Parts: sequence; structure tokens; C-alpha cells
Amino acid sequence: MKTMLRFAVPMILGNLLQQCYNIADTLIVGKFLGAGALAAVGSAFSLMTFLTSILLGLAMGSGTVFSIYFGRKDQLGLKEGILASFALLGIVTILLNVVVFAGIDWIIRVLQTPADLVVMMREYLIIIFAGLTGIFLYNFFASLLRSLGNSAVPLFFLAVSAILNIVLDLWFVAGLNRGVAGAAEATVISQYVSGIGIAVYTWLKFPELLRREKGVRFRLKRMKEIASFSALTCLQQSIMNLGILAVQGLVNSFGTTVMAAFAAAVKIDAFAYLPVQDFGNAFSIFTAQNYGARQTERIRKGTRAAVLASLSFGALVSLCVFVFAEPLMTLFINAEETAVIAEGVRYLHIEGAFYPFIGLLFLLYGLYRALGRPGMSVVLTVVSLGARVLLAYTLAAVPTIGVVGIWWSVPIGWFLADALGVVYYFAKRKKLLHFGSVQNGN
Repeated sequence: MKTMLRFAVPMILGNLLQQCYNIADTLIVGKFLGAGALAAVGSAFSLMTFLTSILLGLAMGSGTVFSIYFGRKDQLGLKEGILASFALLGIVTILLNVVVFAGIDWIIRVLQTPADLVVMMREYLIIIFAGLTGIFLYNFFASLLRSLGNSAVPLFFLAVSAILNIVLDLWFVAGLNRGVAGAAEATVISQYVSGIGIAVYTWLKFPELLRREKGVRFRLKRMKEIASFSALTCLQQSIMNLGILAVQGLVNSFGTTVMAAFAAAVKIDAFAYLPVQDFGNAFSIFTAQNYGARQTERIRKGTRAAVLASLSFGALVSLCVFVFAEPLMTLFINAEETAVIAEGVRYLHIEGAFYPFIGLLFLLYGLYRALGRPGMSVVLTVVSLGARVLLAYTLAAVPTIGVVGIWWSVPIGWFLADALGVVYYFAKRKKLLHFGSVQNGN
């Protein structure tokens, strides 16, 4: 437990700061520009989360492979894996940039954006899309450092950029009156500060990992290895956020009030369960290193400790969010927007009561990814998000239920995925701890 917490706490703090990028946008935009701008920025946030998830999934999958090689003390495999992973993520980043800039108007239509918000949302998206390269740099080098057991340095660079983002947000939006464009510009500048900063640090601190040495070459087989291991993790992250994006389109169909409530409540929601998400990632790296070192008993002890910690924390956060739902909403929207606040509180009272479910689900994702079963993580994601989307559209169409059906679909999806993941674990425990190779993913 001490080992995992010592490693996880900087990750948790770092990603809480990363959430500050979007929370600062939401809070400042909601307070200074009103509910319409808040709805536009919030809707764009769901889209950017989906795009970021593709890069994050590839980085997380690569990080798991790095951890296994590090546990095996295979320096050649680690160095060639780093080179192949960087090339793969770079190519994907370029492709994403081409696709999103070419299809921006189509994206806005698919999200069912109300006509009065189209211009504002387009202005925000054109700028925010420019930050994808900064996101790629940060997530790649952060995953590399974490796979080596260093989670403190990514925290430092995020802290600097998060503070910079808040300062620039206030200056551009409140001081220079640049509207939603100013909020996007502040975020993009801050993302590049963290991405370039952590890249330079890694190059200076660990030149032996990044320098082209004799025997270390770019090998297509290494890229295939990274791609095969990362693809399912990337698919899992993409499915997770694609489902959220599909629900965002449904939420938008209920109008600006519900959009604004959802935009604010989702920030609170993400901030509340982000620590258990990061704890799941730390648990995954812990498990992968021990899997590479063939330490079966440490994996079992770590699993028991992680479950206890995650469920306990989730229950505590659920209680806090349920009790303080209304004050939390008023942080993001002016008190006179009573309809927006009321809908946001209703969302938090439903979804916020079930954070232990999502905490357990993140542990299951991390466990199966570390043990070379990323396909199972994808299955759990499909169950969770599939149930959420299906129930959301089905229940929302019932006049007596309406938008409340969207809110209830989330914890139900979590519960179904948890049940499947736990049953599979107890049924396959012996096979899961069979030590295969990275190359074949077993």
C-alpha cells in the first residue's frame, strides 16, 4: 500500500492540476461570459476529451510495455520501445490534426449544437485543436517517466502550466475581453509549456534512454509490438470517451440550460473521481513491473490493498459531493441561473452517489492492462459505455423520465461492468498470473 500510494499521490495531484485547464476555462467563462459560452466550452470539452483519449491510450499502453521491460532490466528493448512509441504517437497526432481541422463543421453538426452557439463553439474549437501536439508531448514523456517510477516530475510541469493557464485565462477573458477564444488560447499555451518542458527535462536527465546508441535502431517490429499492446488500451480509452461524446449530443438536444448544467456538473464529476482513476493507473504500473519481475504474491497483495483504498476513497468523495452539490455548482455559474444549478445538482445527487463503482472499474482496467489482457479492459469499457448510451437514449425518450434517464444510465453502466470484471477475475485467476511474453500480449 505504501509503495502504491507514494507513487500514486504525485500522479493524482498532477492530473487534478491537469483538470484545472478545463475547470479554469469553465469557471471563468461561466462567471464572465454567461451560460451560453459555458455551454459551448463544455460541449467542446467532451470532444477534446475524446481526442486526448486516443493519445492517452497509446501513451498508457506504451507505458505498460516500458514498465515490463524496466522490470525485466531489458535496456535494449526499453530504448527501442521508446523510439518506436514516439514515432507511433507522432504519426497519430499528425493524422488527428488533419482530420479535426478538415471536419470541424461536420463535428459541430454531429454534436447537435444549438444554432445560437455554433459561431462561438467553432471559434473555440479552431484554437483548442492546435494544442494536440502539446498534449502528445506531455502524455508521452509523462508515461515514460512514470514507467521508470518517477511520478513527481510530471506533477511539477503540470503545476507550472496549470497556474499559467489560470493566470492567462483571467488576463485574456476578463482583462482583454477575448471571449471564448481567449480561454482556448490560454489552455493551448499552457499545454505547450508542460509538453515542451517535460520533453526537455527528460532529454537532459535521461539522455541514455533517448540518445541513439550503437545497437539501438528504429525497428518496425518494435512499432508493431507497441501498436499491438497499445491498440486495445487506445481503443478502450476511445470507446470510453466516444460514448461520453454520444451522450453529449443527446444532452445538447435538451437545450442550453441542460447543456450548461451538464458542462459544470461534469467538471465536478471528473474532478471527484479523478484520484481513483489515477490510483488505477498507478496500480497498473505497479502490477506491470511486478508482472515483468514475476512477483506473483506482490501482485495479489497489491490488488487487495488497492481495492480497499479505492472503495474507501470513493465512498468518502460520494458523501462530500452529495452534501455539497449546490455550493459546488455555484462555483461555475452565477446564483441567479437557478434552473441551471438545479439541473446540475440533480445530476450530482444521482451520479455522485456511486463513485465507489467507478473506482473499482478503474482498478479492473489497470489490472487487465498490466497482466497483458487489454482486451478485457475493452470489453468492460464496451459494457459500461454501451449500457450508458443505450439506457440514456431509451430512458430520455420516455416523457415522464426525460433527462434524468441520462443521469441514471451512468452508475448502472459502471455496476454492470464491475460485476463482469470481478466474476472474470475470480474465474481466471491462475491464467491471469501466467507469465507470458510482451510480444504476443499473453
